[in-house]
Amino acid sequence: MVTIFHWDTPQDLEDEYGGFLSDRIIKDYTEYANFTFQEYGHKVKHWITFNEPWVFSRAGYDIGKKAPGRCSKYIKEHGELCHAGRSGFETYIVSHNLLLAHADAVEAFRSCEKCKGGKIGIAHSPAWFEPHELSQEEHEEHEKHEEHESPAAHLIDFILGWHLNPTTHGDYPQSMKDHVGHRLPKFTEAQKQKLKNSADFVGINYYTSLFALHDEEHDPLKPSWQSDSLIDWEPRYVDRFSAFNSKPDFARVEVYANGLRSLLKYIKDKYNNPEIIITENGYGEDLGEHDTSLVVALSDEHRKYYIQKHLLSLNQAICEDKINVTGYFLWSLMDNFEWQDGYNARFGLYYVDYKNNLTRHEKKSAQWYSNFLLTGPSESELEHDEL
Repeated sequence: MVTIFHWDTPQDLEDEYGGFLSDRIIKDYTEYANFTFQEYGHKVKHWITFNEPWVFSRAGYDIGKKAPGRCSKYIKEHGELCHAGRSGFETYIVSHNLLLAHADAVEAFRSCEKCKGGKIGIAHSPAWFEPHELSQEEHEEHEKHEEHESPAAHLIDFILGWHLNPTTHGDYPQSMKDHVGHRLPKFTEAQKQKLKNSADFVGINYYTSLFALHDEEHDPLKPSWQSDSLIDWEPRYVDRFSAFNSKPDFARVEVYANGLRSLLKYIKDKYNNPEIIITENGYGEDLGEHDTSLVVALSDEHRKYYIQKHLLSLNQAICEDKINVTGYFLWSLMDNFEWQDGYNARFGLYYVDYKNNLTRHEKKSAQWYSNFLLTGPSESELEHDEL
């Protein structure tokens, strides 16, 4: 499975016309995508046009957290670091051009003789959201129910529906139209038809879940994607423990495997039971002062536990909820460069020693996962209900 674009706009195009801020990118991206189809379409049968468009558009052009680091000065945390940008405007322009580029690339793919029998889609990156006002008792009761409606469907529209709704139905979710108004670009009827059903599968990158908090306090003179969604989110703890499940000391996010199942069911119900591929799922650590300790790094029991819990959740989604999941990619094979976090975040099944010739060391999670792929869960795991 090949990802055509993973946030790496050529610098020349950024300098010439602003990259995805200009509709000129549509023609250049489509030519590039078609080149990859012609070169590799006879070998590669699964393609992703764009990785995590929500993150690319919002983090790069609304809050300035990721490249190219554009935002307005009033944005918290990163506003002072942004040298240019217009929050609440550019992020929607970028995604609009991105979606049009996707539609044209898919049209080229479906006309490619070498690509016959292949499939193409987008890798989305939604979290799952639970209501903020969740008491310990409500949480325990909530866990007993396998099926429940999304308590923050409006927020999921802004994260997932923003790009999945156009590639399924041909237009943005109504909630986005209502709240963003004139700042949300419009598709022509021809563009809507080209976008509709322009994905053969839905790629999902899932890592964690959060609590949704309704937020009506926003300044109309300081627009942003966050204020448009009218929702804030945060981790939440009950009696010093995460109300979801757990967040080990070195973990980057809360562990909530049930959120994966809930998210998949939401997509099945709302988007006509599409084919879904889990394009990323994994556990990240910041080991801090222990980063160079092989003893600590290789004993990654929490990563093993994370994988087990999410595979179980995925099994339930497929076998009990009858969700059409056809593939699963664990992120990641080895520790690697994680954008603005550099090499501090470790997601790999294999530890990479950056100070000693990039030597790779097998972690416990790699040992377990390799064995699982060969033989399935062990008898002891089934007997002790470790999964």
